[in-house]
Amino acid sequence: MIQKLKSLKNHQGFMKYFKNTSWLFLEKVLKIASELFIGIWIARYLGPEHFGLLSYSQSFAGLFMVIATLGLNTIIVRELVKGERKRDLLLGTSFILQLAGAFFVLLLILVSISFSSNDSFTNTLIFIIALSMIFKSFNVIDFYFQSKVLSKYTVYANMILLSLSSIIKILLILNEASLIYFAYILLFESFILAIGFIYFYTKNNISIFNWKFDKTLALGLLKDSWPLILSGIVITVYMKIDQVMIQEMMGSKSVGQYAAAVRLSEAWYFIPMIIASSLFPAIINAKKINDKLYHTRLQKLYDLMVWMGIAIAIPMTFMSDWLVELLYGVQYSLASDVLMLHIWAGVFVFLGVSFSKYLTAENQTKKAFYRTLLGAVINVLLNYILIPIYGINGAAIATIIGQISANYLYDIFDKDLHGQLKMKTMCFFPVHILKGYR
Repeated sequence: MIQKLKSLKNHQGFMKYFKNTSWLFLEKVLKIASELFIGIWIARYLGPEHFGLLSYSQSFAGLFMVIATLGLNTIIVRELVKGERKRDLLLGTSFILQLAGAFFVLLLILVSISFSSNDSFTNTLIFIIALSMIFKSFNVIDFYFQSKVLSKYTVYANMILLSLSSIIKILLILNEASLIYFAYILLFESFILAIGFIYFYTKNNISIFNWKFDKTLALGLLKDSWPLILSGIVITVYMKIDQVMIQEMMGSKSVGQYAAAVRLSEAWYFIPMIIASSLFPAIINAKKINDKLYHTRLQKLYDLMVWMGIAIAIPMTFMSDWLVELLYGVQYSLASDVLMLHIWAGVFVFLGVSFSKYLTAENQTKKAFYRTLLGAVINVLLNYILIPIYGINGAAIATIIGQISANYLYDIFDKDLHGQLKMKTMCFFPVHILKGYR
């Protein structure tokens, strides 16, 4: 009888996480479908030069915007999973921290663009996009939904946003709108998503007006999160710096070619983020039970991530020429070689997303910073070396080597992570999968 109850409980737990993951997959699949139709239509409408300028502005703003999140995402989820008693304190404190971070970063961007070589129009694009940080402070509501495995509400909010945004983008294209309106739509999207989060949070009979700020808690959260803040900065550097450097070395038209390929390559990155976010509570709970179950679940997660990445990379490699011409047209012909290379970085991105969850569960946030710093430094150095030689293909090669360095090679130099290195290596030799997990 006891065994049957345990089995029923395990089944109910599995279904809870399965439904949560399914909701997230549905939202991301619909979002990708929108990107394939509307996002690519925008790229074709704007052309490589204007599309490159918009992408550069997003990348430049993105280098600073990550600071505003303060690395609190997984920490708040972790604390909410431990218990809902401090829900209002956690959400209220993290909201105020992120809002303050947003205003600080806006000032930082204003100072930075005044020293840049950009023209006034480009700086305007950057600042409009950066304003979205203010509304993104309400993303703390999503942390609550993640902790309660209620991602369907996040999906509802994003579906409303996707519908409105898609209609407006189509109208902009049909009315031959200028480039600046496509920057404004990014600001509009963050506003609509914030409204959606607030609405569904309220529908759960809880209110944002119950949120409270606690100075002691804020200091405690920042003490835990500061390595993640630095880690987020360096992650953004080696995810965004390539487009900034291409702009400086080759111009916005080359950025447009590169950005077109990267969008197709990075479109798949939602997969590890959804799986890792949805299963993170289960991994934390396994750690409470026993180490064997904890490490077995980690190994399964690593295996799943690596082979999903490989399964995507192989066909995309052979289809890159056909896919780019079909979606973007001949004006983006240089993007196909970039896609062929860049898609392989995804294998190690997939692995890195799950590994970052391990580091958070073990409260080893400093290691998260060190590994991403290694990847960022290598990526920037290789960009300086390879872009003048191989052009935009050189930036793709630098990205691959940077991801390998951060998400695999770093473990060689840290004896505490040799166990994780062994688990990661096993992923590429899946004999243990066929034998079963013991």
